[in-house]
Amino acid sequence: MNTPDIYFPSLGIKIESLSRIAFSVFGFDIYKYGAIICTGVILAVIAALYEAKRTGQNPDDYADYVFWGILSGIIGARSYYLIFHTGSLKGFFSIRDGGLAIYGAIIAAVIAIVIYTRIKKIRLLLFTDTGAMSLLIGQILGRWGNFVNREAFGDPSEGLFAMAYKASQVSGLVISGDSGIYHGGAVYPLHYLNGTPYIWVHPTFFYESFGNLILLIIIFYMSRHKKFEGQLTAAYFFGYGIIRFFVESMRTDQLMLAGMPVSMLLSAVLSAAALVFTVIMLIKTKKAKKSKYKTLP
Repeated sequence: MNTPDIYFPSLGIKIESLSRIAFSVFGFDIYKYGAIICTGVILAVIAALYEAKRTGQNPDDYADYVFWGILSGIIGARSYYLIFHTGSLKGFFSIRDGGLAIYGAIIAAVIAIVIYTRIKKIRLLLFTDTGAMSLLIGQILGRWGNFVNREAFGDPSEGLFAMAYKASQVSGLVISGDSGIYHGGAVYPLHYLNGTPYIWVHPTFFYESFGNLILLIIIFYMSRHKKFEGQLTAAYFFGYGIIRFFVESMRTDQLMLAGMPVSMLLSAVLSAAALVFTVIMLIKTKKAKKSKYKTLP
């Protein structure tokens, strides 16, 4: 019987089998999610070192930060998820059971960067500008780990990009009649293929990954025409905030704060702050240029 693990009904794409496990070492399973995240981190580091060298900086400053950035990112991602999902840090070390939030990683990594650049006496915004594209590279690849894990998807959909997950493979989905109830909340109508139940969803992992790719291209162009330090950092937070706000509006597994999706609130705040910062800096840059021209003999 033809019952693929995942398929795209409107696009005619089928993935017959997609295991979460990449390989095993001495009976210990290595998950594809972890492998994808590690690959993303490696590519991000390579990109940061290249950008540092291209802009005349010392790549060693960025290489030295890698350990602290990864450590703080993991701690932040796990803490953010647990605090807003369960209200407790209990089970912090059970990372293999799932539960990481990208905004937590970003917040913790930024805190680590502030401390690190102060110790190293490196200009903060120059450092963050250099790492902006690297962060996006890691995010673009990392979201495909959610695809493999059958998680972080969106509302029920029957549109062009609708993605069908085999119901039995979605963790936290309980079948009740002709519906699947996801983590006791969102309800997904069941669709059947050769008698096998599926849920059709928005592939929000893909929306975010693709949006980040577009943002990466924009920031890459801006990096060659940068007007002030912090411009790329602001562009990242402005662009990613918009992308994440859009994606979160379709998610059914949001982390909540006072009845509101916390990531949507944070996205709106970051985008607004980045926009204000950019406008102020552009005005200052323009005034500085005018002042320079006036003082020329």
